[in-house]
Amino acid sequence: MTNLDKINYTVEKLKLLYHVQLIDTRIDEIIKFRNNVPIELKNLDKELQNTKDDLKNIKNNILSIKNDIENKNNNIKKYEIIIKNYTYKKNEINNNNKELYLFDKEIDYKKLEIKLLTKKIKELNDNLKILNNILEKKESLLNKKKKHISFKKKELKNILLENYKEEKKLDKKMLIFYKKLDKKILNFYKKIRKRVKNGIAIAPVKRGAPLGSYLSITPQKYYELIQRNKLLIDEHSGRILIDSELAEEERKKSIINKK
Repeated sequence: MTNLDKINYTVEKLKLLYHVQLIDTRIDEIIKFRNNVPIELKNLDKELQNTKDDLKNIKNNILSIKNDIENKNNNIKKYEIIIKNYTYKKNEINNNNKELYLFDKEIDYKKLEIKLLTKKIKELNDNLKILNNILEKKESLLNKKKKHISFKKKELKNILLENYKEEKKLDKKMLIFYKKLDKKILNFYKKIRKRVKNGIAIAPVKRGAPLGSYLSITPQKYYELIQRNKLLIDEHSGRILIDSELAEEERKKSIINKK
């Protein structure tokens, strides 16, 4: 790590460096959003496809039920013809109780089959009504989702465009700050940024603890911090410390609040 004694510190440099941090944080947010857009688009398309698949399955079920109803109606017609033929033949039989019994038995059996088929057709028609209602709702849902996803994609596209413009503006402003800072303090800041998880190299101290930390700094270090006479480092996280009052003053002046 860079020797702090070799860094030419002034409170103005700390202010400039904190502005660099604010810009970097905003650019990090823009990059994170940009990287998440393809994932969000993929999820939206998947959601739409799932609804389409549900709709397709419902339509297939409806078609299957209709075919089943048609087959059962055809069987009823076939049994009615058989009954008609058996009745005709039965009327031609003279004094043959055995044949009459067989025909009657077959006729009763076919009538029972027709009764069972009719009952089954009614059940299938009831199911068909339910599925048609579900289909109507699913089609309405699909249309709503198509509109929502179309709107969402346009919205994401517009945000990406605005973010691109903002990022270019921030990059230009960053270069101005870079020119005002010496390389030693800037490189020191960049090394810390690479090392910490969230990219926050400069941590405002509030209620005695650096932002994002539960570990308080010593009263002596806090006293030195508010004096603003030298660059102070948090011994636990290795981040540069800035008092919250100064941080808030500079945040209000920052370009990120002037979008």
